[in-house]
Amino acid sequence: MYAVFALAATARSTVQIATRFDDAPLAYMLSALAAVVYIVATVALARGNAMSLRVALVSCTFELLGVLLVGTASLVAPEAFPDATVWSVYGRGYGFVPLVLPLLGLWWVRRVRSRG
Repeated sequence: MYAVFALAATARSTVQIATRFDDAPLAYMLSALAAVVYIVATVALARGNAMSLRVALVSCTFELLGVLLVGTASLVAPEAFPDATVWSVYGRGYGFVPLVLPLLGLWWVRRVRSRG
């Protein structure tokens, strides 16, 4: 699931930045940041060694904070987000998966660590 979101967020932000950056630079840069976080989380969760699990913990936590902060900001100050980001309105444009995904990632890290 992380790999799918890494691909989707990367493709979306790349097209937005390349074709319409001046329309909503904050939103498009936040989508690019989300893409990087998804890529890091994907690799870290897939590797699964002790160092990778620490990286996954940090990236999933950052992702959760990002979706909560950007989601709230996009509701409180919608004029700052003339176009949606991956994390806008808590990931509504992606069926709220961006809100659930970091929770699943954090659960997975905890599960793998408790086994080891």
